[in-house]
Amino acid sequence: MLIAGNFTATDAASSGITLERKTLKALCRRSDLPGLIYLGKWALALVISGYGVYLALGTTWVWLAALIYGTVLSVPVYAMSHETAHGTAFRSRWLNETVMWICALLYLEEPLHRRYTHTNHHTYTWHVGKDSQISDIPMTFPIWLDEVSGFGLIRSHFRILTKLAAARYTETMKSVIPADEFPRLRRNAWCFLGFYVAIGVAIGSGATWLWWFLVLPTLLGRTVMLLFTVIQHVEMAENSPSILNSTRSCKSSPIASFLYLNMENHVEHHLYPQVPFFALPALHRELKDQLPTPDPGFWRTNIEVLSVVIRRSLGRSTKAWTIRQAPHMITNGGTTP
Repeated sequence: MLIAGNFTATDAASSGITLERKTLKALCRRSDLPGLIYLGKWALALVISGYGVYLALGTTWVWLAALIYGTVLSVPVYAMSHETAHGTAFRSRWLNETVMWICALLYLEEPLHRRYTHTNHHTYTWHVGKDSQISDIPMTFPIWLDEVSGFGLIRSHFRILTKLAAARYTETMKSVIPADEFPRLRRNAWCFLGFYVAIGVAIGSGATWLWWFLVLPTLLGRTVMLLFTVIQHVEMAENSPSILNSTRSCKSSPIASFLYLNMENHVEHHLYPQVPFFALPALHRELKDQLPTPDPGFWRTNIEVLSVVIRRSLGRSTKAWTIRQAPHMITNGGTTP
């Protein structure tokens, strides 16, 4: 449940970051073209990786092929549902909303719920009792496993869908979603649940291609997607007005940047969420002298996070090797900072 209180909205101003207004205006300029080019490249990557699944059907290699295809499917589904929730993926509203709906359907979260709760997350980033997307703090190994396995997220999304469909709105929902939007959310939830039931019935009736090309890859790729998202704020400071204290950016490879829509620049995104994905590298270049050095790449950062949460669960020192941590997250043993 979210609680009332006086909080400072978390953004560039609360973090002491400045950017020339003319530069910011140029970076915030929206366009359909970069998003359409991205969709074309993504579609090509899906065809190529999906063909790998087709070739591997009937062999044990199908699991690896499904993981690769699922990663190409699931990471951009998350990233694009996030970008369209901000309304920055495309200049055309109809295009933005259409892509948001499709990606939200694959991400398993009702799109308006995603938009409003994520807006709340940006306003009160990592504020306990106020940020509707905050994880349990501090993270231990059981929490980490539930999160990156995808089961926790799937469980949460279906619980939200059933509550919306039944008009059993939680206090969190009432706190962040305008009351006049609930009829739309309820209708959408019924549409989503109907779609998922139809998928299940189709597979049960013999349409096994849906299992191999949609359900299984989504389940496998979701874990990779969650490895991208878990490192955004974990081990950082809660209840801080500064994004620099609560949020982590990481170095990235070109492939990871493509799949993740440049969201490895996560500090930059939280400072100026109105900047479209295709302008985030330029935003990073403008701000880099005011920001902490990005943490190591995707794999190194995840390995360090895993090491920390395992050691925390075993009651050992929680100091990471190189990644940034809030000072109170570093202990000599135990789970309480």
